[in-house]
Amino acid sequence: MATTMRLLRTTQDPAVNLQTARVFYRRAARAIVLSGEDILLLYTQKYRDYSLPGGGIDDGESLEDGLIRELQEETGALDIQVLAPFGRYEEFRPWYREGANVVHMDSFCYVCRIDTALGERGLGETRLEAHEIKNGMRPEWLNIHQAIAHNEDIQRNHPHKGQSIERETFLLKQIVLEFL
Repeated sequence: MATTMRLLRTTQDPAVNLQTARVFYRRAARAIVLSGEDILLLYTQKYRDYSLPGGGIDDGESLEDGLIRELQEETGALDIQVLAPFGRYEEFRPWYREGANVVHMDSFCYVCRIDTALGERGLGETRLEAHEIKNGMRPEWLNIHQAIAHNEDIQRNHPHKGQSIERETFLLKQIVLEFL
């Protein structure tokens, strides 16, 4: 599958000045795994939010290979099939690593299927990174409408929310519009 994908949205944090920015570009792949109105998500206790599984693509790795690797690591998903591209979410936000002060993140989202007859609804053992464990990340099947309502509540009522919640809530709403 090509990396050209329809653009769903571009966002820029108000603190970002692209005129003076030192930009770090990061590609990520995110999985949309549905079972009726239930969706496979990651709950992160530190930020109290739900997000699509996925993450950064390693150098030399294709988007699809990185997506499968991330989905396996974060959820323990078994027998993964990448079915179709869904869309790209582009964002510019503050960043304080790799000598940059802005990250230009491109999240490429794909519709996937896992064999839910295997393991616990298709999930086996996770291989989370140390920071994911520290942040209390865990895979969870949840009704998509409940996930949206939960994330919206966090956005409205909790000042210490994670940076990705705007992206994730937008994507969940877009999934409802197009699939449910």
